[in-house]
Amino acid sequence: MSKNKLYKFGQLATFSNVYQNHRTDDDFVTDYRGEAVDIKGKWDAHHFQNGNPITLELACGGGEYTLGLARMYPNRNFIGIDIKGARIWKGARVAVAESLDNAAFCRMRIDHITKFFAPGEVAEVWITFPDPFLKKARRRLTSPMFLPRYREVLQSGAKINLKTDDPTLYEYTLEIIESENLILEYHNDDIYADELPLPELGIQTFYEAMHLENKKTIKYVRFRLE
Repeated sequence: MSKNKLYKFGQLATFSNVYQNHRTDDDFVTDYRGEAVDIKGKWDAHHFQNGNPITLELACGGGEYTLGLARMYPNRNFIGIDIKGARIWKGARVAVAESLDNAAFCRMRIDHITKFFAPGEVAEVWITFPDPFLKKARRRLTSPMFLPRYREVLQSGAKINLKTDDPTLYEYTLEIIESENLILEYHNDDIYADELPLPELGIQTFYEAMHLENKKTIKYVRFRLE
């Protein structure tokens, strides 16, 4: 492991806005004090302490969307989730520097989401430029493998938002929505072709900026599970 990564991992453990699940067989996360925390159902009581709705950004990478949403909606709480600690370090560091108390990060596997969020604890989900897994459809974050996990932690009527440059993932998600009898609220295969339908879509991640430079179109899907 490089010295740069070791530095980031070491600093990550000191951030009060970061929680980490180091062992996949554990049902707890570790906070900045090194203490094990049973966080499920207690994100508000243990961390945010304001009763505001919680939005998750899955596969958050550097956390650009978590940060952008936290700036845009100070009366909501946002948690970026990713398994890569070096990526989370970027967003967590910015959130600390900007005193974005409504932004937090959790290093964990997304398929273990039900271990760390209680039924109805989550108000909305954003999936921003995830790996499309072109050869492993079941691992896509909009695949039927993940839907029951989302259903367990989301509030009734909660929205799931997908933003991607990948046409395969975009079309696949629309097919899953239809085959699973989900509720499609909106979809657009080129969000920048006209006026943005939502202000949140103006937030750009590192990868989105690269895709736009490469003349790729950005696609968006919003749907509900019920």
